[in-house]
Amino acid sequence: MSWKNRGGSELNSRRLVSKQLTLFLCAGCFFAGLLFTDRMWTDPEAKGLSIPTGTKDEQIQLVSDGCDTKLKDVRRDSKDIIREVSETRNAVQTLDKTISNLEMELAAARALQDSILTGSPVSDDLTLPEPVKKRKYLMVVGVNTAFSSRKRRDSVRATWMPQGDKLRKLKEEKGIIMRFVIGHGATSGGILDRAIEAEDRKHGDFLRLEHVEGYLELSAKTKTYFTTAVALWDADFYVKVDDDVHVNIGTLGATLAKHRSNPRVYIGCMKSGPVLAHKGVRYHEPEHWKFGEEGNKYFRHATGQLYAISKDLATYISINQNLLHKYVNEDVSLGSWFIGLDVEHIDDRRLCCGTPPDCEWKAQAGNICVASFDWSCSGICRSADRIKEVHRRCGEGEDALWTASF
Repeated sequence: MSWKNRGGSELNSRRLVSKQLTLFLCAGCFFAGLLFTDRMWTDPEAKGLSIPTGTKDEQIQLVSDGCDTKLKDVRRDSKDIIREVSETRNAVQTLDKTISNLEMELAAARALQDSILTGSPVSDDLTLPEPVKKRKYLMVVGVNTAFSSRKRRDSVRATWMPQGDKLRKLKEEKGIIMRFVIGHGATSGGILDRAIEAEDRKHGDFLRLEHVEGYLELSAKTKTYFTTAVALWDADFYVKVDDDVHVNIGTLGATLAKHRSNPRVYIGCMKSGPVLAHKGVRYHEPEHWKFGEEGNKYFRHATGQLYAISKDLATYISINQNLLHKYVNEDVSLGSWFIGLDVEHIDDRRLCCGTPPDCEWKAQAGNICVASFDWSCSGICRSADRIKEVHRRCGEGEDALWTASF
């Protein structure tokens, strides 16, 4: 055989061995890989993973238990939310009371400061700072009067306003303060002022205002009255009544006490009379153009013979006294000050009964009137002479006041 043929045979033999070796190495690597993988792979449980192995019923029960737990958590969260809402509401109410008390103290400080700066007489009730005097009263009743109304005042003292020790007892036991409200004359310290000072020394039932008296100044006087009263006494209600009106104080107190829960209440006989544009007529409205076309009516407001407002409203007047507009008619002015505020208007017709026989019939029927007067006179006609008769026929009786519980 030639060298060439022998060389080709060897080459073929080497190629066959090389292919077999390659296949053997591949197979060896494959099995070695399987062996390595089987040794190195660990069970998931070894790494802290749990695999559910129970039956389907057990798995369903487990899911159900989880839902119950979540439901209990939701219920618990709802109770917590309700409790937090309740606590928040209580905190807000406490904050409102605190703010109201601070406003009262501010009003008292302003009144005291104004009295000191202007050199005006300071009432005995103002000698102590308001924060020290924590006594709470039911109501302050201010009886609007004038220098010329001495006979009217005496007739009121002889009928429905207690005097002397009874007036002090009314304040201490029933929480009711009553004062005739009057300002000063155009000439300070003149004969008019001296007459009132002498009368006050005798009866001790006046509240003097830093105000110059005048019929066209009733709106300003009303504003000053509420400002002064709220600075002197912490009461639930502040009442204004004219000195020619008959009042049953016990019935008035019981009526107002029903509205203690409302912080902003305005109580009286609500009316809406015509706006009188023509000059020369009684109750002429100089600013009639503000109420629209001729023939329009006023907004609802309490008639001026008697009305009551809550402490928050009196405090509002005190704080904003320099901003509140005064109309010529006092009752219109008061009603205008509350427009735009969240105020509840209470129309109670027992605050404006007629004189006998009207108030007498109602008393006999068990519906005793709070106040009685004649509409035609805007008060009791010839009240100094007739109020005793009205008191006899329409009065609640003295025992009704002292046995009343407010």
